[in-house]
Amino acid sequence: MREKPLFKRGYTILFKLFAAFIIIPILEIYVLIKIGTYIGPLWTIILVIGTAFLGAFLAKMQGAQTMMRMRANIQQGIPPANDIIDAFLIFAAGLVFLTPGFLTDILGVLVLVPATRQPIKFWLLKKIDLWMRQGNVHVHRL
Repeated sequence: MREKPLFKRGYTILFKLFAAFIIIPILEIYVLIKIGTYIGPLWTIILVIGTAFLGAFLAKMQGAQTMMRMRANIQQGIPPANDIIDAFLIFAAGLVFLTPGFLTDILGVLVLVPATRQPIKFWLLKKIDLWMRQGNVHVHRL
């Protein structure tokens, strides 16, 4: 497989950072303003705070279940690789709930629900596999 030139890889990373730090917050602000015009600013703030608490609670519950399943698998001699990926995704969803906004909350819920987390996990594993096959992973030894 042919590797992308360095300057194209740099633009891809730059675009992803631009999307994460500029486009997503602008979309969140737009949605917050739109919802605020319908239900009012106070109710919008209450809803944002409520979804943050609900998301944190769901992440805590899912994380605890995953840790118990991981512990049981380790005791039975089953490698916890699948559970580690679940734990990472649940942690990421919990972080997403800390950002105020409805779009990121929807993303967080999609990651927390096991039925929708499975395709996300499958996609992530494919990306990791592709990344490793392309030789983009460098192991540094001490």
